[in-house]
Amino acid sequence: MPAGPEIRPYRPADREQVARICLLTAAGGGDATGVYSDDSLMPEVFALPYLEYEPELAFVVADPSTGSGQRADRVLGYVIGVADTAAFAEWWKREWAPGFAARHPSPGAPTGHAPAFTEAQLIEAGTSPDRMLIAELADYPAHLHIDLLPELQGRGFGRRLIETFRSALAARGVPGVHLGMDAANTGAREFYDRLGFHELPSSRADSPLLGIATR
Repeated sequence: MPAGPEIRPYRPADREQVARICLLTAAGGGDATGVYSDDSLMPEVFALPYLEYEPELAFVVADPSTGSGQRADRVLGYVIGVADTAAFAEWWKREWAPGFAARHPSPGAPTGHAPAFTEAQLIEAGTSPDRMLIAELADYPAHLHIDLLPELQGRGFGRRLIETFRSALAARGVPGVHLGMDAANTGAREFYDRLGFHELPSSRADSPLLGIATR
């Protein structure tokens, strides 16, 4: 009997699939393909830097029954993040921002979409990592991003991914983790509330900031 989806550590062969899932879930949980002039923008801000900086804190849900020979497992979801946001921001300035700015010097041609997060803001996010330096870093120094394809949602994998990530942080002695989210993604907010995340003091109505202890 073929095995079903399972959580495992990220592998370099998963990189393109993680980037694709980031894009497919970037519009308030829905597909952001074609929303911006370059579909690589979202993954280059919210996924790929994490895989470069701290791949050992990346975990995926993969279906091994779809892989054979040289073909990679099909990745259906992931959690990625960093243990030390301040150190990550410094690395981003040195190692990620210059290449990002060269690849995306300015917003491209309009696409006809009107996302809440504009292309100009997305490019600024890719070159200004100090945006990650929230007031609560002393208690919540880590942060994460989690995304699941619709077919995986409601099956308990989101909770298990968060638990896996929190356990990895706890093993390092990291006290807490935070995340930012799109206020329009009400389903995600309900999910985080059920897990025990709470709103942090520096949270804004349009971009909620949630935190939780690692233990």
